[in-house]
Amino acid sequence: MASPRLETFCCPTRDAATDFVLGFQPVFFNAICVASASFSLIGTLAQVLPKRRFGYRRSSQYPLQKPSASSRILLIISICDILGCIGIITRASVWLSFPDLVRRISLNGTEMWPTAFCVSSAIWIQLFYSATFWWLFYYAVDAYLVVKRSSGLSILVLYHMLTWGLAILLLVEGVAMLYYPSISSCQNGLEHAIPHYITTYIPLLLVLLVNPILFGKTASAVASLLKGRQGIYTENERRLGSQIKLRFFKILLVCFICWLPNLINEGLLFYLELQPDMNRELLKNVKNAALITWFTMSILNPMQSFLSTLAFYGWTGWDFDFRFQKNEIQWEFPTTSTTAENEYDNPVAASLYYHDNLQEREKVMTENSHDSNDELCALSEDLFGF
Repeated sequence: MASPRLETFCCPTRDAATDFVLGFQPVFFNAICVASASFSLIGTLAQVLPKRRFGYRRSSQYPLQKPSASSRILLIISICDILGCIGIITRASVWLSFPDLVRRISLNGTEMWPTAFCVSSAIWIQLFYSATFWWLFYYAVDAYLVVKRSSGLSILVLYHMLTWGLAILLLVEGVAMLYYPSISSCQNGLEHAIPHYITTYIPLLLVLLVNPILFGKTASAVASLLKGRQGIYTENERRLGSQIKLRFFKILLVCFICWLPNLINEGLLFYLELQPDMNRELLKNVKNAALITWFTMSILNPMQSFLSTLAFYGWTGWDFDFRFQKNEIQWEFPTTSTTAENEYDNPVAASLYYHDNLQEREKVMTENSHDSNDELCALSEDLFGF
């Protein structure tokens, strides 16, 4: 699971609420983390690896073109999720192998490796999941810019700088505030924890609150763009508009399902921290709800990796193709509207596609008088790579 309380676990002086969830069935909890993260990791790799059914060949009239920025962002999101899953598996596996690891994080600091491993593994997990949230946000921005004809591969460098810069900056600031002035004094009051939680959840809240607005504007812009071409909707244009809305909805649904339990759990634990006595009978339901959401997080947080690829590409299957492509790539040309329609439903991972940005395609299509179905395929490729 990915929670800012991962860093507070490393504090020798933990608050009562953190100790409560940390000490409840730790073996079972870590086993769930390993199982969920392993399943998600295997599923994600199965999704993004090249397939024989599609391979590196694509029915397109734009041969040997590079992926768009949006397509590359989707692949980067999957890579960040994979690295986050690896961190969860490593951390939980070590905790299962050394059940007394947490108890060995003491104030006297006689053993450094438990604290070092605890802090480094927590930072690894938080960094890559924070980067995932930032990339999801910039994917929504780029999708809108694609429709507005303002995106291209050159802007991907800016996305990299903003994503990794903000992710590292917020992580360092939050961890420094939590462990100030030393790791032995962290969690001596909420003044240490609150800044850390705020910097951790900023990118997540940005995705949950701003992405729906950007996706809505993008879907509306696509509808206006398609209708403005001929003044009416064709069947293929309606299908493309529905595909785009459905894909945006799936992406948002995965984010809400996987990360809403984190926000609920943090609220419940903060409420428990503010109580003078957590063992009161009146707080029993609150404590049960905190434990339920805690174990829910251990399942859903790692599962974002696999569920996101399903939202991005659909199910791509298990028919892998590891052959190295040495020869020039052969391309087939669509001859019927049926081929163009199948383009909309093609769930091949975006990393396997070669296509240009929307502006360059429009110029080619204008000069060569390509039909409207090909233009729709170009738009769908730029947004999703399908």
